[in-house]
Amino acid sequence: MEAFLVSTGIVALAEIGDKTQLLALVLAAKYRKPIPIIFGILIATLVNHAVAGYVGAWVASAVGAELMRWILGVSFLAMAAWMLVPDKLDDDDGTKSARYGVFLTTFLAFFVVEIGDKTQIATVALAAKYSSLVAVVGGTTLGMMIANVPAVLLGEVAAKKLPMRLVHGIAAAIFALLGVLVLLGVGSDLVG
Repeated sequence: MEAFLVSTGIVALAEIGDKTQLLALVLAAKYRKPIPIIFGILIATLVNHAVAGYVGAWVASAVGAELMRWILGVSFLAMAAWMLVPDKLDDDDGTKSARYGVFLTTFLAFFVVEIGDKTQIATVALAAKYSSLVAVVGGTTLGMMIANVPAVLLGEVAAKKLPMRLVHGIAAAIFALLGVLVLLGVGSDLVG
């Protein structure tokens, strides 16, 4: 349960103001069809985070517990620093045409934009830390949905009212705390 709750909370916070949330806003404003956009986000996230989770689980099984502790600790500290860098949506975000339909356009755009994103890297690290791949992928996917569904439903009005620096600061503090705890060996029975 801890893996699910930590994964959900971390990703929900990390996703606020992220480029995929901005993409959700763009898609919602452009197509005004929330249901296929939401399902596109859900399926893209499940596929992307499942792959990331498998990579994290593989890394955890391929290295020793002590090296894994250091990799995770440093990874979480790096994520804390990365959280403080604001995201911007690139002009070429894949939303120029809906020739594939709203669902497939959303799926493809989210899947591609999420590659190498903070939340995907967090999923790799969380899957390496916790032994329950299903809990991590389920939690990170729920976190993505918690952050992106309101963006789709409420649009830019809600996004402009959120204090992004504060939200990113809180997420960075959580990642930093996790990094320090892992480096200190707290919860070392969960690693590896």
